[in-house]
Amino acid sequence: MEGQSNNDVAAVDALAASYKELKNEIGKVIVGQDDVVKSVIISLFSNGHSLLVGVPGLAKTLLVSTIAQVLDLDFKRIQFTPDLMPSDITGSEILNESRVFEFNKGPLFANIVLADEINRTPPKTQAALLEAMQERSVTVSGDNHVLPKPFFVLATQNPIEQEGTYPLPEAQLDRFMFNIPLDYPSYDQEVQIVKNTTTNNKTTLNNVLTGAQILEYQQLIRKIPIADNVLEYAVKLASKSRPGTPLASDIVNNYISWGAGPRASQYLVLGAKCNAAINGKYSPDIEDVKAIANYVLRHRIVRNYKAEAEGITEEKVIAELL
Repeated sequence: MEGQSNNDVAAVDALAASYKELKNEIGKVIVGQDDVVKSVIISLFSNGHSLLVGVPGLAKTLLVSTIAQVLDLDFKRIQFTPDLMPSDITGSEILNESRVFEFNKGPLFANIVLADEINRTPPKTQAALLEAMQERSVTVSGDNHVLPKPFFVLATQNPIEQEGTYPLPEAQLDRFMFNIPLDYPSYDQEVQIVKNTTTNNKTTLNNVLTGAQILEYQQLIRKIPIADNVLEYAVKLASKSRPGTPLASDIVNNYISWGAGPRASQYLVLGAKCNAAINGKYSPDIEDVKAIANYVLRHRIVRNYKAEAEGITEEKVIAELL
């Protein structure tokens, strides 16, 4: 911990406190889903985007709008459909009264963008969203328009509906820091959810953080020191997922056709730093890397037909790697 100024230590303490406050506020509306809420907040503080995967009715949209409310950020929701065009999300040039073209901003110009059912729209529109995620700007008619900061995309994907969907290619999935699976609530949680949502009671949410504070936290996460052995563990973990390379294990060589790229190593380190910070630690250890490894790796390893035939899931492969 040497070399870390008292300011940074105090800032990490403030981040941990903000996280607790955020979780409590979100918990007023969202019952359970603790891991999901935690992962979304980690990716937000790490300046990464997240993909939420779950069947309909698991409150994916509610979760995102609740987070946006608690964070006092500008929030837009885009419902992806098969006929959505790139200009529908980025905006377009329109002729104004003075016969001059002016740029009319699309719904991407917000701090938090919920891209609902991203796999229901054609690749052309998916690509426009992904350019915005990567470059944090959009190009319309040759002009570049910078998106507001912070800029955070939460996309949802429905895993069961395969009719009329356009699965995201691996290169595009790689833009998402986390792939977060949502599961059904437990029986007790479901009872609580139904109690909360079938009456007239309105929940009031308080703002916990501003956009400026989030930008400061994003800078802070990058300043957190990480020991060489922890960083090397993260890089090794990503390397071990690549078949045919020196570090690959048998399960990877047998069941994986494609492994995680260097972005995985970067996100493992950033995610571990943030996981440490929200738990009040000033530097991450190997446990912090393990805590977020599943979310970083599950959409970056591609199983081969043998794995599918034998029912070997991505989770099983990641568990072996860990």
